Amino acid sequence: MSELKEIINQTSFTKSDIVTMLSAKSENQKLLFAKSKEVKEREVGKKVYYRGLVEFSNICSKDCYYCGIRKGNTNVSRFNLTDEQIIQAAEFAYKSSYGSFVMQSGEIQSPAFTLRIENLLREIKKRTNDELGITISLGEQTEETYQRWFDAGAHRYLLRIESSNRELYQKLHPNDSDHDFQKRLDCLYTLKKIGYQTGTGVMIALPFQTLEHLAEDILFMKEFDVDMVGMGPYIEHADTPLYEYRHLLMPLRERFELALRMVATLRIVMRDINIAAATALQAIDPIGREKAVKVGANIIMPNITPGMYRNSYKLYENKPCVDEEPIDCVQCLDVRIQLADATIGYGEWGDSRHFERRNNKSDSL
Repeated sequence: MSELKEIINQTSFTKSDIVTMLSAKSENQKLLFAKSKEVKEREVGKKVYYRGLVEFSNICSKDCYYCGIRKGNTNVSRFNLTDEQIIQAAEFAYKSSYGSFVMQSGEIQSPAFTLRIENLLREIKKRTNDELGITISLGEQTEETYQRWFDAGAHRYLLRIESSNRELYQKLHPNDSDHDFQKRLDCLYTLKKIGYQTGTGVMIALPFQTLEHLAEDILFMKEFDVDMVGMGPYIEHADTPLYEYRHLLMPLRERFELALRMVATLRIVMRDINIAAATALQAIDPIGREKAVKVGANIIMPNITPGMYRNSYKLYENKPCVDEEPIDCVQCLDVRIQLADATIGYGEWGDSRHFERRNNKSDSL
């Protein structure tokens, strides 16, 4: 325990230090979680910020081996919300004082898709008096597309790397130009250059993945100087190629604990970024997201997709809340957040303090 106690009080960390934190069990894990909670409350406070999430389409051009909505999965019932349904979801988030809205879908690259999102962003900004923060998570696009969406009102972008290790990344994707590791990286740097609050994330406890890989992921996020992170435990899906390797997986409970240690460790290493409590945590533990909030997360994304479509946007098995309507999440989450010893930043964008501090520093130079 003395070694861990020394490590968690450092201000810089080696790969070996991070592996030690990720390996913490029993009393060491309690020590890690206590430290991450302390860092979170000091650096970003006790507030949790809501991002109303609409998963508006499960049509995807990608064939990622881990994903339930991959192009090659013929068992999926495909859907695409209308523009008005998306706008209504944004208005619901606004009226519910969520502060921010997230648009997420499968990856599509086309002039029509680019224009559609651009028009939606402008209309959402108009209907919410420019008071609703907007995050988008729409995959790899051209610099021109990213710029158009930024100019239209989106100011945060989440593009998960899934693994920062090139070899492991290639095991999770087809080996072709549509699933290129370098392209993914280039997109992240483009987003940052344009001025987005840039977010990424990884899957935790994948087949073939080691603690060293996860430590490298945290160091990658640190080096990239990421503003926000969304990451959660890998949960297998029967209609994916990666399901063949489920015998390599650790038990669900161990995946869950490791995911919490990743959140805690990342909070200690990158003290003032935004960290989302992944929905996948709740697929394993009924109060999984709340436990993540306790150890370092400060973002929750209530699902406000119309209930009838939720079961068709299943990236993994046992996805929670697929039989609920948006209003159900409002009533449920308020109580849950209070139990997690946190308060809710109603009506606040909850921008990344890391992003703000970096920009303020740049402005003063």
